Amino acid sequence: MKLKGKIAVITGAGAGIGEATALLFAKEGAKVCCNSISESAKNVVRKIKSTGGDAIFVQADVSVEDEAKLIIEKTIETYGKIDILFNNAGIVLGGTIDTISTEDWDRTMAVNVRAIYLVSKYAIPYLKKTKGTIINNSSILALKGIKDRAAYTASKGAVLSMTRAMAADYIEDKVRINAICPGTTDTPSLTERIKSRGGNYEQVRQQYIARQKMGRLGTPQEIAEGVLFLALNEFCTGISLSIDGGMSF
Repeated sequence: MKLKGKIAVITGAGAGIGEATALLFAKEGAKVCCNSISESAKNVVRKIKSTGGDAIFVQADVSVEDEAKLIIEKTIETYGKIDILFNNAGIVLGGTIDTISTEDWDRTMAVNVRAIYLVSKYAIPYLKKTKGTIINNSSILALKGIKDRAAYTASKGAVLSMTRAMAADYIEDKVRINAICPGTTDTPSLTERIKSRGGNYEQVRQQYIARQKMGRLGTPQEIAEGVLFLALNEFCTGISLSIDGGMSF
């Protein structure tokens, strides 16, 4: 029960890393606000409650200011405070600079970067009161370039730089801000991306696995454990924690 008495907000909590983190935080005693753009996080809330935990669901598009604000307002209305914010929501849209559409570029930046600004903007006044922490989901691609991911890589680089700036801005308020940098993780999102490429599913999956020097994909649970570490370790701020199966070297 390492998070007993803590209130956590997790965006993009409906599946994958967000779901795994919500379940882990609840297991460790936190009460969790689970956000998703669809109703997918409703099921995560049910899972938490079925094991005796406490959670709420807030459906919202984190890239829309009023909806991002609503996530924080509903958390405060229900629990009265916020200790942890995990800015996890994100999208992966492929393409190079000359092939990705302007619409997909803008949507990538809105969800992956602007949303972190918006949710954090409304959470920080409450995090100052609790001397809380923010974990931003960046990516190992913030540190390493790969083909056909121009917008995604740019957005995650922005997240990493923004994390460092935020850490500097709020260190005197005792609010810690860090980033997690996952490698390729075996999530429903990855499954959908593989399917969307067409061709032989297993062959395409093996191409993703081949990027990891450990010879396998990461699990959402492994990334969630890294998020928990950053939530707990009070001597970490402004850092990036890579959990990437050796992809970065």
